[in-house]
Amino acid sequence: MNKTERVSRSGAPMVPTPLAQLTIVCLSHLRWDFVYQRPQHLMTRAARHHRVVYVEEPKLDAEIAFMETRKDRSGVTIAIPHVSASSPGSVLRELFDTLLRSEESDPLVLWYYTPMALQFADHVRPCAIVYDCMDELSAFAGAPPELPALEQQLLMRADLVLTGGHSLYCSKRALHPNVHEFPSGVDVAHFAAAKRVRCEPADQSAIPKPRAGFFGVLDERLDRGLLAATAALAPDWHFVLIGPVTKISPADLPQAPNLHYLGPKLYEELPQYIAGWDVAMMPFAINAATRYISPTKTPEYLAAGKPVVSTPIADVVRTYGDGGLAHIAGTPDAFVQAIRDALCEPAARRQALADAHLASQAWDQIWARVAERLRAAIIDRRLKTHAAAIHRSLA
Repeated sequence: MNKTERVSRSGAPMVPTPLAQLTIVCLSHLRWDFVYQRPQHLMTRAARHHRVVYVEEPKLDAEIAFMETRKDRSGVTIAIPHVSASSPGSVLRELFDTLLRSEESDPLVLWYYTPMALQFADHVRPCAIVYDCMDELSAFAGAPPELPALEQQLLMRADLVLTGGHSLYCSKRALHPNVHEFPSGVDVAHFAAAKRVRCEPADQSAIPKPRAGFFGVLDERLDRGLLAATAALAPDWHFVLIGPVTKISPADLPQAPNLHYLGPKLYEELPQYIAGWDVAMMPFAINAATRYISPTKTPEYLAAGKPVVSTPIADVVRTYGDGGLAHIAGTPDAFVQAIRDALCEPAARRQALADAHLASQAWDQIWARVAERLRAAIIDRRLKTHAAAIHRSLA
């Protein structure tokens, strides 16, 4: 019997009081040290009261399989399975089981960001399963063909489903009885520090102004055609892009004297860069990969005190564009005009609107609301399990 399946004398699994310390094992498709976003924000806050183990997707780089673990300064344990490309699925399962035993993971919550993790974790019986659907992963370039079927299985198993935005909520709410919309939040104090920066990073300081900037992953969601055309239409403006290049070739990024790619930066460094921008932009393509996104960077830009210009991403339009917090433009000509408008808008009015909107969007507040949903899900599973045990005893 797995240690997460302890039972009472009646035969019902013993689920601890929901307020007790939990072990949350987070199964993610994202590297912890890649780009600091939703999983890191939520798991670091969970780690203030619970044991948190963050399991990354496997690295296919070891003939002899092993699990690498280390402790992040936040208190989160990072676990990285190392296997070979030819390793059978049972190897990953054994590594995962060994990890659970070493972490004394009882009571256990499994927190999925990727349904692919079911391939090695579907046998574990925790006190609750959470599916935090932050993106429609099946729409991304290179998505595994089995991902949609595994997501269906995960939705059948999950006790609680969270979505990272309104569009995702609309697509999932009919698929599970306990789906809740939790758009990503912002660490206001972290990004508001941009308003006090006086010394720019060396690799940005020589770039002329005015500047429009972007930080995030540069992949198939970036509208490279729009970016190239916008840079050509506004040769006196300079466009700064910060972040790693993935799933596309760096050679496919448009090149021009006023386009500047500064590479990936640490989360701690971002306020220093955004401080030197006049406008923050989101030149996303309108395609399958962006249909359901709700970019975390939107509130981060606003917290930093910058006007925002975005292509018509549905969640950005609904949450920020309609409320006057972002300029929306879908063509190069319109994007240039939106930047002009953003440069001229009254900063005090924009900041007042932004502050009012962000007042309820702090990550601490979001984690508190998520934790309440988690407690309710644990209680609900306990009650259902107890009722089933009684039913079996009377049968």
